[in-house]
Amino acid sequence: MDKIDFKKKLSTLYSAAHGRFAAVDVPVMAFVKIDGKGDPNHDRAYKRAIEWLYSMSYAMKFAVRTQTGQDYVVPPLEGLWWADNPDDFVGRRKHLWQWTMMIMVPDFVERSVYDAAVAKSREKLGEPPVSLRLEPLDEGQCLQTLHIGSYDDEGPTLTRLHHEIMPERGLTFAGPHHEIYLSDARKTPPQKLKTILRQPVRSAG
Repeated sequence: MDKIDFKKKLSTLYSAAHGRFAAVDVPVMAFVKIDGKGDPNHDRAYKRAIEWLYSMSYAMKFAVRTQTGQDYVVPPLEGLWWADNPDDFVGRRKHLWQWTMMIMVPDFVERSVYDAAVAKSREKLGEPPVSLRLEPLDEGQCLQTLHIGSYDDEGPTLTRLHHEIMPERGLTFAGPHHEIYLSDARKTPPQKLKTILRQPVRSAG
């Protein structure tokens, strides 16, 4: 079988135009998720969450390939971000942030494969984070754009979305801010990072 690349298969969800917010209808999708709070640059729990997500995702990928012959590219890391006061997020006051980091799990991955991946990852990493889970995400109607550059430079784009684009279209928030990391931050210069910024929305009326 051909290896599935979900960035290509689901191109409307994993690509976006730079400088323009497009409406997308996001279907229910399953993710392996871990929650946390605080500054991701300094929080050990954030680093541990990323280690667990990738360990789980690759364990599931290899198990499916062995069992069924179906192979796929592990989808990109994604994150849901919010703060009790939305201005704290736009203002980059990271110590006040809350997050859910996650990686999409294809619908053909069975629950038994997930459970086996937990056991295998525990052997390498110790006890899993308490919030580790396999769970669907239902976002529905969203607006999204492509941000190119440092994560810390997202503020003006988000301010424009919140205070111009959404009011002009009669929309309000229907879920937390969502980021999809198309670049590997360990290998890509900050000014070249590509990140999809997504916001679930609903009618403000």
